[in-house]
Amino acid sequence: MFLVEGYTDVIQFNQSGIENVVASSGTALTSDQIRLINRLTKNITVLYDGDAAGLRASIRGIDLILEEGMNVKVCTFPEGEDPDSFAKKTPYEDLVLYLENNAKDFIQFKASLLMNEAKNDPIKKADLIRDMVLSISKIPDRIKREIYIQECSRIMDISEQVLLNTLAQLVQKDLSEAGKKLKQEQKTFEVVKNDSVISPEKVDVLYELERRIIEILLLYGHKVEEFEDILLRSNEEGVVENVVERKEYKVYQRIYLSLQEDEVELANPLFKEIYNHLINYYHQNEEFQMDQYLMHLEPEFSKEVTDILMLEEQQALHNWEGQQIIVKQKDQTIAQYVSETILTMRWFLVDGIIQELKGSISSEPDADNTEPLSMAMDYYKLINSFSKKLGRVMSRYN
Repeated sequence: MFLVEGYTDVIQFNQSGIENVVASSGTALTSDQIRLINRLTKNITVLYDGDAAGLRASIRGIDLILEEGMNVKVCTFPEGEDPDSFAKKTPYEDLVLYLENNAKDFIQFKASLLMNEAKNDPIKKADLIRDMVLSISKIPDRIKREIYIQECSRIMDISEQVLLNTLAQLVQKDLSEAGKKLKQEQKTFEVVKNDSVISPEKVDVLYELERRIIEILLLYGHKVEEFEDILLRSNEEGVVENVVERKEYKVYQRIYLSLQEDEVELANPLFKEIYNHLINYYHQNEEFQMDQYLMHLEPEFSKEVTDILMLEEQQALHNWEGQQIIVKQKDQTIAQYVSETILTMRWFLVDGIIQELKGSISSEPDADNTEPLSMAMDYYKLINSFSKKLGRVMSRYN
């Protein structure tokens, strides 16, 4: 979706043949406007004037878009031009080409915009880097944050570790401020019962991931999809290389083999029982019919399975296509959905091991922490590989 400032920009782009354009209608961009776009696409390219005011507006809008977990690029126009005037005098093919060639990732945009101001001033350069990391800290998805940290490290020629430390400080600051805000809201809307305050429930990430695995097995387990594996092999010169292989699996086979490879069992007892029941059913039956499977289902599993199916049904009932709104469905990218889920679970479990290792590090002056630190670094490298694989999965299917 192309985002512009005024309705004349939308009209002119539409007349030029580019219809996926919306305007904030001259007002400051708001989170509610971004959420409306988020219902249709994760990708926004911001089109603003090439003057100073337009560039400042671009920068303000970037962080808001990132906070909603969306992918944002920025495309500016030559000095004195705005989207309306530029589209008016540019043929369709040239306009499309200009947008493709000049749309910059927000990291590249901020770097090119602010680097001229920094030039050879190390203090200004440090402020620029901090400003870029601040934008990255707004991204809710931890995987995307790490990918952007790597990109920022490459562009600004600074170590990833320094950027990660700065990011950690900013995220911790945000968490602290969110905690203070939550306490203030609790004081304002405090409900006292037996002299106790009811605290909000914490999201159980592992529970949600395991529930998603059950959902995938129920809805798509019987489907055949092409999956990508990255293997290590020696070439003719004896150099070890990454080799990409694509192979078809049934979805349930891919999940089963992945969990077997990692020696992982589902932690939730109910999900573990449903998982084993589903895998056994798939192994014993060539075809999967939902109604027949439900007939074989144990009563203690029925409620959870029904809840999962009902949630999926509710999402399908929105009938976006009937309103001429095309929304990407999960079953259009099943392989991606499965791969993201497995890699995210691996990330989460490895991160748990790292936290345990951190807890085992002694603060005593004479303590030998070599082994836990070395193990933690190895696990960090493993997480880095998950990050790269996830980036590959998302870029391949998007």
